[in-house]
Amino acid sequence: MIKIGMIIGERYEILEKIGTGGMSDVYKAKCHKLNRFVAVKVLKQEFSENANFVSKFRVEAQAAAGLMHPNIVNVYDVGEENGIYYIVMELVEGITLKKYIEKKARLSYKEAVSIAIQVCLGIEAAHNNHIIHRDIKPQNIIISKEGKVKVTDFGIAKAATSNTITSNVMGSVHYTSPEQARGGYSDEKSDIYSLGITLFEMLTGRVPFNGETTVAIAIKHIQEEMPSPAEFVPEIPSSVEQIVLKCCQKSPDRRYQSMGELIEDLKQSLINPEESFVVFQDPDEEAATRFISDNEMVQIKRQSEHRDSMDEAMRLKSDVESEEEEEYGEDYEDDYDPRMEHITTVLTVIAGIVICCVIIFFVGKITGIFGAGLGHNETTVEQTTEVSRDTVAMIDLKDMSAVEAQEALKKLGLIPQLTYVESEAYEQNMVIEADITPGTEIKVGTTVTLTVSAGMEGREVPNVVGYSFEEASQQLVKAGFTVNRAESYSADVEKGNVISQNPVSGQKAPIGSAVTITVSAGQEDNKVMVPNLMGRTEDEAVAVLIEQGLTIGSVGEMASEEYPADQICYQSYSYGSFVEPGTAVDVKVSTGPTAVTYRYNGSIEAPSPEEAPEYIAGTPVNITIVAEDGKILMESTPVTTFPYSTNYYGIKSPRGTITFTYTVTTGSITSTDENGNQQVVPGTTENRSFTRDVEFVQE
Repeated sequence: MIKIGMIIGERYEILEKIGTGGMSDVYKAKCHKLNRFVAVKVLKQEFSENANFVSKFRVEAQAAAGLMHPNIVNVYDVGEENGIYYIVMELVEGITLKKYIEKKARLSYKEAVSIAIQVCLGIEAAHNNHIIHRDIKPQNIIISKEGKVKVTDFGIAKAATSNTITSNVMGSVHYTSPEQARGGYSDEKSDIYSLGITLFEMLTGRVPFNGETTVAIAIKHIQEEMPSPAEFVPEIPSSVEQIVLKCCQKSPDRRYQSMGELIEDLKQSLINPEESFVVFQDPDEEAATRFISDNEMVQIKRQSEHRDSMDEAMRLKSDVESEEEEEYGEDYEDDYDPRMEHITTVLTVIAGIVICCVIIFFVGKITGIFGAGLGHNETTVEQTTEVSRDTVAMIDLKDMSAVEAQEALKKLGLIPQLTYVESEAYEQNMVIEADITPGTEIKVGTTVTLTVSAGMEGREVPNVVGYSFEEASQQLVKAGFTVNRAESYSADVEKGNVISQNPVSGQKAPIGSAVTITVSAGQEDNKVMVPNLMGRTEDEAVAVLIEQGLTIGSVGEMASEEYPADQICYQSYSYGSFVEPGTAVDVKVSTGPTAVTYRYNGSIEAPSPEEAPEYIAGTPVNITIVAEDGKILMESTPVTTFPYSTNYYGIKSPRGTITFTYTVTTGSITSTDENGNQQVVPGTTENRSFTRDVEFVQE
């Protein structure tokens, strides 16, 4: 039971409940490890007690945790405590798209398309990582206070649907694709259909299909023609109308085939809204006899893999149609395609023949039956396999920093070696050249020597080979360098002493740069290799370390020019070194580049005659000082004496404005009418204001 004020996961303090849904409740919490606010989504009890669902839910949530994109609500952590299953997510202060549509009744086409583009970008990032959302709807899209659009709840739909969670839990059936409504296979194009329905709702303020029951709505998605949004809002541009209709085609093959294609047309609609550039597939061309493409072959295989689930869906569909027959007064035909069944049968036979041939070939090769006839061809096959398994193509490292180049080489399985030289032509820590030409095929594990610029202020690296780790560290730190430790087995160098260093002694390297020293771990034993944590989030680093049999040590923070905020920018043991199982690895999390701040220490002069002709000295003036980023430094403070001194520090903008507001009073006017009566017109009081620009000084 979640209570306000409790701490879960030994780090997340529950502050307040901010939302609820069919499957979970959402709370605002504070992460005391990273000192930031997060959203904690807690599964409701009926789902927490379903072990099968919880297992799939954790797997899908962990997969979603690998997504990092500006248009996705990022998942930070997944955990369980005393039967409470929770997901820790990025906290987005804002409003759901559903509530935003309800608030505005409907959106202009420009606003709707702009929101749709941001949603597409987020979903595209997920699709590129082979993650399908399966539950795109306005309720799962959040607009932040800054206007950023973010998609949430990745992976949850798959976990829920795989456990037959009903639609009243999963959310509205109003946005489901026809193939999902049938219970069949869904892929990236299912998300495109749901996004099309969402765009329809943004443009019109309503959904295209409605009904009294979820079954009735689902059947409409399958059977009824998609209405045009222009029927409800005639001023919608023709290109936007066509985009919606293409997204919502009944057949997935007639929709956009990727989010990238959809994004291109959405952008084009903002530039040329009335142009006809949306291309639809020709149904007559599709019905003609033609060769099967590679993509269609993949689809056929997928359909055969999911035949059992489709059969079950067809049986359910028949039951539903029987129940709905009286209401609609007609029978619906199953989407049976004899041509597709024939193709599937032929492909199955061909696949069986190919598998038999492969088995016979390998059995013959093992027993030597085909040995005499292979000759040169056998050697070629073996060599080709070896190249694909043991070699990689050298990449171009031009214009990379030393850190970026090392990371890129490590990902290829290569070993970077740094050599520093003083250079006026290249910035400090930039790669000048590598000793292997880009495109060259080299073996995995090859050492690649990088020549790196030390700028013109390089310092000679001392020789620490043979020293103990402690002595070597002291010498390097004293010389102005930082130390990275790596370990390697050695039968020749005493355990704890330095085997090698990079850069080597005598070279010049930038002051403050890292020197990696490889320390002997003695003769080889059961030590484990330290994984690469750089660029990962803290939660990802913890998971990777645990998987390797290691633990997380102290977690600190430091500014970093190379790594964005919230990514690991330092680890106490270098990637590739070997340590004892259970060793604690200290890390530091980037706070981003060093922030530049400004100060304002000066005197505010009185309004000049040019600025305020009616100002009289001594009149109270309300002064407001606002920085360029909107930060209010001084809010409506009355001042009567000038010059007025100010002292403000830590300002994040280089400039701002000072607004002066003062009061002007006019005297009364006396006049005499034609009867000799005097009339007095009282004086008036009016506010006057003007603005003065001001420059701040960098701290």
